[in-house]
Amino acid sequence: MEAVLLFLWGAVSMHFYPIYLFLCSEYRCILFYFSRCNMLHHLLRATAFTVASLVLSQATHASEGPQLERWRSYAGVTWEQPKDSQLPAPFAASVSAPIAGLHFDARGTAYVSTPRLVAPGAPATLSRLNTAVKAGPAQLTAFPSIERNAVDGPPELSLRNVLGFYVDQHNGWLWALDMGFVAGESEAPKGAQKVLVLDLASGRTVKSFSLDSVADRAGSFLNDIAVDERRRMAYIADSGMRSAPHNQVGLIVLDFDSGKVRRVLDRHAKLQVEAGVHVVSHGAEVWPGQPLLIGINGIALAPTGDTLYWTVTTGRHAYALSTALLRQPGASEAQIAAQIVNLGAVGGNTDGIVTNALGNLFITDVSRNGIVQYQPSTGKMSLLAADDGVFWPDTPAIGPDGDLFFTSSALNQHFAGKVKSGDERYEIWRLQLKR
Repeated sequence: MEAVLLFLWGAVSMHFYPIYLFLCSEYRCILFYFSRCNMLHHLLRATAFTVASLVLSQATHASEGPQLERWRSYAGVTWEQPKDSQLPAPFAASVSAPIAGLHFDARGTAYVSTPRLVAPGAPATLSRLNTAVKAGPAQLTAFPSIERNAVDGPPELSLRNVLGFYVDQHNGWLWALDMGFVAGESEAPKGAQKVLVLDLASGRTVKSFSLDSVADRAGSFLNDIAVDERRRMAYIADSGMRSAPHNQVGLIVLDFDSGKVRRVLDRHAKLQVEAGVHVVSHGAEVWPGQPLLIGINGIALAPTGDTLYWTVTTGRHAYALSTALLRQPGASEAQIAAQIVNLGAVGGNTDGIVTNALGNLFITDVSRNGIVQYQPSTGKMSLLAADDGVFWPDTPAIGPDGDLFFTSSALNQHFAGKVKSGDERYEIWRLQLKR
């Protein structure tokens, strides 16, 4: 902005004509043309001051907007406990255990997932995070235990590969979505694709749900889960990434009380990869030559539980759907599909989404390194905040104070094997929201 102002003032002072000047912003594009003419000199001077006021006004407005804060930055992860006030050493294969999922309970305890997508060796895929520690490796405690996170444990009981999960503050539960397979496996073992509902206080299993009847053991990729806490209904996004380029996308509906699960909108276009779209991060295509093809990914509910939202990573739009028909087992595919609403373009490729108590939807934008907000009351979609220091914003979560937190661990680089051991950095960013 300063360069623009200096150019304008220099042009006025030194009488350089003709002058062409483009001023572009998100909202306007203005072209100025002036020929050498004394009578236009004063007009140009006045124009310069007008434009200067406009630019400075916009700059001031932007600086007053919400700013991202690098809240925590960890050099890897560890499941060891500190001894003699010494920081524990990072897990030897920490580079293969990036922090992805994040949620908080009512007391502010943070839970994170370390999916076994790069390598299967991490001691746990679901853990509590000690956020009081601000330096060194992220200090994790396996939840509910190391034994219950064992890869070689009973597939129907042990947590093998958790990416998405949900902390249910109303019931005091954690709903863990297990993709079933781990790195190196072409197919999930029978019974491994599941949802385990765990008691937050004791870690005991409240109830388990097999997903083998509604998810393909070789082609499904169970990304995320959203829960209607009062109705005890869960909605699961299957991006079908492992069956790309013909992604077996779908939405899974789980009823806790009846114990029934069903799949709807199977391979529907509004859940599918958008043709011609490439995933871009920090100005570069992700995995050129082997494009990243992820369908429905982020999923969230309005505070009332009456509206379901989702985004498609290899796409640019957000969608909404009334849950009334989803809660009716007899509703047809055509009836459900007819209720899908396209909320419009997000602006970039996306990953996770979340809503706050006010009902606003927040979307991680991996292309612009920030957070997009959608306001249902106005239908407005806008980039709320961004920072070039953010590398692949992943899972957003609302903290107990109402602020937004999200993980940033350069997941695309980790999954491509481009992060060297010892260079891994797992971060949590914070965005203060209006109460």
